[in-house]
Amino acid sequence: MTLKETLLWPLSLVYGAIARIRALGYRKKIFRQRRLDGVVISVGNLTVGGTGKTPMVLWIAERLLTEGKSVAILTRGYGGKNVVAAAGKSQTSGGSETSSTSDEVQLLRSRLGECVMFGVGADRYKNGAALASRGVKWFILDDGFQHLQLARDVDIVLIDASRPFGGGHLLPAGRLREPRSALKRADMIVITRSSHAPAIESVVRHYSSAPIFYARTKLDSVHSRLQTQLTLVEARGRAFFAFCGIGNPGGFVADLREWGFQIVGQKFFRDHHRYSPADMAEIEKEARKAGATGLICTEKDSFNLPETSPSLDIWVCAISLQVDAEDNFWRGIMTKVQSRARDVL
Repeated sequence: MTLKETLLWPLSLVYGAIARIRALGYRKKIFRQRRLDGVVISVGNLTVGGTGKTPMVLWIAERLLTEGKSVAILTRGYGGKNVVAAAGKSQTSGGSETSSTSDEVQLLRSRLGECVMFGVGADRYKNGAALASRGVKWFILDDGFQHLQLARDVDIVLIDASRPFGGGHLLPAGRLREPRSALKRADMIVITRSSHAPAIESVVRHYSSAPIFYARTKLDSVHSRLQTQLTLVEARGRAFFAFCGIGNPGGFVADLREWGFQIVGQKFFRDHHRYSPADMAEIEKEARKAGATGLICTEKDSFNLPETSPSLDIWVCAISLQVDAEDNFWRGIMTKVQSRARDVL
């Protein structure tokens, strides 16, 4: 344990006690969960930071759409302001159908277009109820594992194989949002960035008997902000300087190298970082010093870039999730839905 972790350890004990009491309160029905008129599929995790939640939300939304479902995504909209259109007006608030400056919401909108509705804001029940009144029957609760106020039909928990349990310590000493024992609430567990992780499985099995699936990051495209495409061969022939402001920046660089990209340097920022012109100037300075011929970032980062661009080209990685045994995974979700849902199927 580092000095910082040692100093923060007492606070982690307090945090853990509160998390356990809160979960117990909902389990014993001391605290009331509210249920939407529809199916709620929750996607969440145990740790702070990127485990692949947004790609999983996208994967589920696309699968539901292929089956002709009316779909909405309920999300907090971290790192952005929400603007709700109501009777021709716009106001900064939470609400039923929301445009948002949140990078994650913008990413999902760019991929899904008008096929999916969004409820963006802290009150997921209020937003979901408003969307249900407009005919939505299927809801994806983004980052929902700890959002116990809203009842769900399926609880999917993602674990990143590259750093599965956040160092083993609860916030603020570590990255765990809840003790590992919270996995007993999960209906399905997906280990991301791996196709085989027996050591992680053995830890999970200590707390949960939920079925375990695997998923990996799949590269869809490398494109410029003007949508010019690079082929994989072209991308592998360039020297990139990687930068990002996401929950697991090391995972992004590891993915790039696994895809065969030459990464000559890197610079990381806090999750949801909004880049300033000064940030971009510093990134370009470091990139040129490292011998890079281009900059590369995540699709999420692309929504946080300033309008002015550096002289070095910026390339964006668009990714998706490749779920192993995806038909079995989807069948497991639908089986759980059928065992809990009412008359919305």
